[in-house]
Amino acid sequence: MESRGGIEMASASSSVGKWLRATAAAVAACGLAGNANAAAQQDPAAVQAQAERFLKMQSSGLPGTLTVEVKPPRAALPACASLEAFQTAGARSIGRTTVGVRCLAPQSWTVYLGADVRLIAAYAVTRHPVPANHVLTEADLTLREGNLGNLPTDVARDVGALLGYRTVSGLAAGAPLRAALLRAPLAVQQGQTTRLVLNGPGFSVQTEGQALANAGRGERVRVKTRSGQVVSGVAQDGQQVVVAF
Repeated sequence: MESRGGIEMASASSSVGKWLRATAAAVAACGLAGNANAAAQQDPAAVQAQAERFLKMQSSGLPGTLTVEVKPPRAALPACASLEAFQTAGARSIGRTTVGVRCLAPQSWTVYLGADVRLIAAYAVTRHPVPANHVLTEADLTLREGNLGNLPTDVARDVGALLGYRTVSGLAAGAPLRAALLRAPLAVQQGQTTRLVLNGPGFSVQTEGQALANAGRGERVRVKTRSGQVVSGVAQDGQQVVVAF
């Protein structure tokens, strides 16, 4: 009876051992599968870092203090060996914006991330209220420091470059000065004798004509030559128009 009991006990012990080994193997397999799945996913911090580097590079030449914050991807992404950041045409480089990150290899995917690019720098504002059609002087202008990301993209930063510009409409005190709110100083006046500079490949000729309209610096204007021909060029200071051929 003891011998039989010993055989039964040995058999039961052997079955338990086999069960434990099978369970351990299954657990190990699940662990390896989990590790494999984790290894196959892209590190979201690397995607953020790629986007941040791109945005910093886009604004690297701007004066001021730059800070960039990029939100992490919302969904898990397959692992990627080659990341590339980009922005769509017309996207702002500062302020609240969107930046894309695409995977080039081993498989293709694209994710878009929200970002906040803050650029603390000086910009031009009015010292006091100014009326419409007012010619700006140094007494009208001053600099203020703030986040350019919260301002329109055409805000002026150089007070000296605005002298002589004319306001399109009235402006309140402290108003940021934008290109859209200003008219360039008249460089060419209608009906006045105008010096024409004709530039082309291998030649430059100067002559005179008559301006057919008023034009600010850098604006296009038509000029009638002494021979009666009408040409179009870019107005420059001193009643001068440059025509490129």
